Amino acid sequence: MGHVTQSAYEELQTGGLGPATFELLRRLVHQVRRGTGFPPPEGHTAWSDDAAYDVISAMLSREGAGQRFVTACFTQAADEASLERLFLTSIKNFLIDEAKKTPRGKLRRRIARLMGEDAAYRKLKGSPPRWALADHVEGAVWQGDLDDLIAQAAQVKGVGITRWNHAGPTPRQTVHALKTVLLSVLRYAQGAVREEDLAKVLEARFDLLEPARFTALYADEGTVAETVEQHAAAAAPDPTGVEGVAEDIWQRLTPNDRLLLPCIDEDAHHAAQLLEIRQGHAAAVLSNLKTMLRNALSADIDPHAVMAALLRRCSETAS
Repeated sequence: MGHVTQSAYEELQTGGLGPATFELLRRLVHQVRRGTGFPPPEGHTAWSDDAAYDVISAMLSREGAGQRFVTACFTQAADEASLERLFLTSIKNFLIDEAKKTPRGKLRRRIARLMGEDAAYRKLKGSPPRWALADHVEGAVWQGDLDDLIAQAAQVKGVGITRWNHAGPTPRQTVHALKTVLLSVLRYAQGAVREEDLAKVLEARFDLLEPARFTALYADEGTVAETVEQHAAAAAPDPTGVEGVAEDIWQRLTPNDRLLLPCIDEDAHHAAQLLEIRQGHAAAVLSNLKTMLRNALSADIDPHAVMAALLRRCSETAS
């Protein structure tokens, strides 16, 4: 007589966590991620069985919970079908918690909060979460390519984000930039777009989750230096003492000075938005910084190289 394969429910009844339970959990992880669009776990660029097993391992090894979630689901289940439903809920909740910890998860929560507070936007019922404009036709859903939305966002000019705070209130300038792009993208879509896709669009438009890149750098006599990346690529040990000069200047900079340095040729209004202080105060900070740099860079040394070294420090601090 051939061997009869046990179900996960039967396996847990007779011997605890085994291959049938692991197989059920693997299948349910894939079911959840297909229906919700959760990103793969850390260390994976795409979903696979290995990624699913890593999720299961993470669930089983959680401090303070671990394998108890299996036992808790089993004790509430009456049969295989109810066990599947309980496992499904546990997996979904776990992936939600994990997603909230990621930079994109934090971005999603921020834009959801901003849209939720604005009558111009409407959240659709159901899962995954989708957002539309309030004047869109009820039930209209975007079904095009994400790349088209990213291309539309790239066409929005005149907005930028110079400061991305990871805690506390979102600066007004940042709110304006985010909402301007969201409005343009949703008007283009003519229907509701998944919250996850809106976050991806904003990532691409503003490089929000990438290491900071600084451009439009102030140098001596008001000239604009090239990008940090270009200077960094050419940077090498310099017997002229560029790094020493840069370090001396860096130590004299206040925290506000270091925030302003990458965009020092912007105006006082921009500086006030960046530092979240009054414009008059920002103008004084900006003026003092420019004066200090002019004096410090007036020595017989390459000012562009010194600025590149300073901005590398800014980039390292921001990262």
